[in-house]
Amino acid sequence: MIEVTELTKRYGRTVALDGLSFTVRPGRVTGFLGPNGAGKSTTMRILLGLDRPDSGTATIEGRRYCESHRPLHQVGALLDATALPAGRSALDHLRWQARSNRIPQRRVVELLEEVGLAGVAHQRVGGYSLGMKQRLGIAAALLGDPPVLLLDEPVNGLDPDGVRWIRQLLRSLAGQGRTVLLSSHLMSEMALTADQIVIIGRGRLIVDTSVAELTERFRRGVLVRSPGETELAGLLIKAGAEVELEPGGGLTVSGLEPSAIGELAALHGIALHEVTPRSASLEETYLALTASSIEYSGGTSQ
Repeated sequence: MIEVTELTKRYGRTVALDGLSFTVRPGRVTGFLGPNGAGKSTTMRILLGLDRPDSGTATIEGRRYCESHRPLHQVGALLDATALPAGRSALDHLRWQARSNRIPQRRVVELLEEVGLAGVAHQRVGGYSLGMKQRLGIAAALLGDPPVLLLDEPVNGLDPDGVRWIRQLLRSLAGQGRTVLLSSHLMSEMALTADQIVIIGRGRLIVDTSVAELTERFRRGVLVRSPGETELAGLLIKAGAEVELEPGGGLTVSGLEPSAIGELAALHGIALHEVTPRSASLEETYLALTASSIEYSGGTSQ
């Protein structure tokens, strides 16, 4: 389990984290979201002992990362896929990390095969594409077979096949009972990968909930299609609902649950062809929640 409690961090006059608290539990992928400058990277750096907080605590499995005797066996991390020694091969890069934590060399070979870099393992990483560097970073994070993973934008630079591969990998790791904290700006991919969502803005927690609960909060009514739309619309309005006619046909109904709509239609003998709750996408929900926390915003196209 990852526990962040009342975490505060300032850089001069800039408040990066302002009493931030949240918990990341095992057995699920937790998406870590927020606008640029929200404090995501600072939080991850503090979790890994790369920065010190001004106050509060950030622990993994109940202890600070610096207290781990063999850290690669407890936590796997990828913060910057480009932070690699350009003149070293992928094989050598993983080998020295393995030696530092008494990890068998066969594990290096296994992981290079698993991430798809076995054929280029002897090439210098300076010639790798960003996607290849991401794969190498994932291999390094998995080297000690850790129960906890911290990954910052791991799908950047990956082609569609690579994106699907890492999605399936993370889901599989969470399914094994591991704790996965994943930061990304790709909302569509996060919606497919994450079980839990933590959103922060200006160093503060905005929301910590499941993906399903989050999108349900921003439900956009119920789409209803019926050959008796005109009659049904009148009945729904009398029942206290708000009704909008869709351009392509159908009604968007707000203020009544799908079951109540169905019962009302049945009571008056009106056939229903479709009754579908319409929830906002994760992207729409995220933008609504973080609108007041965006520090750097572009203009609106005319």
